[in-house]
Amino acid sequence: MILEYLTSPEIWASFLTLSLLEIVLGIDNLVFLSVVTEKLPPEQAKKARRIGLAGALLMRIALLFMLSWIIGLTAPLLTIADFTLSWRDVILGAGGLFLLYKGTREIHAEVEGRDDHGEAKVALGMAAAITQIMILDAVFSLDSVITAVGMTSDLPVMVAAVVFAILVMLFAAEPVAAFIHKHPTTKMLALSFLLLVGVALVADGLHFHIPRGYLYFAIFFSLTVEVFNLVASNRRKKLRAVEAAASGEDQSSR
Repeated sequence: MILEYLTSPEIWASFLTLSLLEIVLGIDNLVFLSVVTEKLPPEQAKKARRIGLAGALLMRIALLFMLSWIIGLTAPLLTIADFTLSWRDVILGAGGLFLLYKGTREIHAEVEGRDDHGEAKVALGMAAAITQIMILDAVFSLDSVITAVGMTSDLPVMVAAVVFAILVMLFAAEPVAAFIHKHPTTKMLALSFLLLVGVALVADGLHFHIPRGYLYFAIFFSLTVEVFNLVASNRRKKLRAVEAAASGEDQSSR
């Protein structure tokens, strides 16, 4: 049985395809982790991100072993005229509204320049960060698992792909968080991305599916422009530093 899994081209193709898809879907989760933990002290932020990803892994594996329950979530719960509401719609819609609230609040904080200090607030921030991470883990995990079920019916392949994707996210979490922390302007892009994802989740809950490729292309394009801006800004800083050094040498020679 194990040898069949290791040597079957179809199994490997399903695993690689699903792993790539899970990693792409995990971008939402990764950006949210980075934004939520950005205000925590470095050690607490790192711990919160690890707890968040561990929670995402356990939740997704648990959901995979509850496929009949997952399928039941898509069953009609309430019908109003031509609109049929299911528990999946409710969960995705609520998650989308939470992302819209969180993204809007964080953008407002960035614009107003508000910063929280004090040990009591830091402790509350740690608890609040983990709570928010777990709430969004549930939403992202549901979306991820439903996608996985649609890709393949082989449970071991789905579990292996989810584990691999979370491991990739675990290694990527620190560089992404460090980049956002080092370049504050990218945080605004990350928050805007969360707003886009929130709108997409609400739309999914209302049965208006927005292909995720559109969202990822938009954020990738914006991020590319921001990278060019950062490169240009660094070059200007170096040029000013060289000019300042040359000016200082001229004054000292006089």
